[in-house]
Amino acid sequence: MIAKESIPYLSVSFIAGVVLYLVTPLLALLPAVLFLFFAFFFRNPARRIPLNESHILSPADGRVMSVETVDENTFIKGRAIKVSIFLSVFNVHFNRAPVGGEIACTTYRPGKFLPAFKSHASDINERNTLGIENNRIRVLVHQITGFVARRIVCYRQKNDYLEQGQIFGLIKFGSCVEILFPASVKVQVQEGQKVKAGITVIGVLDDA
Repeated sequence: MIAKESIPYLSVSFIAGVVLYLVTPLLALLPAVLFLFFAFFFRNPARRIPLNESHILSPADGRVMSVETVDENTFIKGRAIKVSIFLSVFNVHFNRAPVGGEIACTTYRPGKFLPAFKSHASDINERNTLGIENNRIRVLVHQITGFVARRIVCYRQKNDYLEQGQIFGLIKFGSCVEILFPASVKVQVQEGQKVKAGITVIGVLDDA
């Protein structure tokens, strides 16, 4: 399965490959490599989501850059844990809902395109935010662009309901995803750990 967002990239590289092949076959090598890369990047592998209302699942594939305690006063309204996940161009870039619930708020902020692994990229880069809530918890998810990434895609909007592990968007090329949840949640990941969207347990609710 490949994301529909890949169609322009695949089409251009395919047409360029055909044209260049007709000129000189060797010239078609580069667009052929690009075609394969775009197909690989926009892949959407099927996943069996381990549904559990007491678990907060990773919203993205990648590597945990940091786990820190912060004050979040807009949605969670209190002390919160922020887990930052860096996605390289080799990771699957679809984003999944960490918990089931209603999208209570969405916020889009235009910005710069610093490398996603920079600690301050979250503060000034382009960012899309979803606030998801159910009767047990509120969770914030930030989709953040990087140096290469120039487009955030979000398929859902305010008041939509997300099942746990359901795809809600993607970020084109290298990027970062942050998830914030109440500090009372028991964190299950650490810096440097690799995680998978909808599979890896990021936290466990304190009343589980």
